[in-house]
Amino acid sequence: MSTASEHAGQAALSICEALLLALNDRGVLPEQEIVGVLRDAAATHENAVGTELEMERHRAVAEMINAIIAGGNSVRRP
Repeated sequence: MSTASEHAGQAALSICEALLLALNDRGVLPEQEIVGVLRDAAATHENAVGTELEMERHRAVAEMINAIIAGGNSVRRP
């Protein structure tokens, strides 16, 4: 992945995380719904098909999303 793509990915992740936090803070989505959205996203990548390189990338994305869920990064927890 090129540096520009890495930066774009990091920016997208930061924006999405900020949106999820704002949705939770405003009471639009409860924590369980946000975690559900993240789990759905992870499952999409876990179930993806393609070449071995594509599958490796999908696995890495799923692992990252699952780490976000485990770390509680997208929900303000006490």
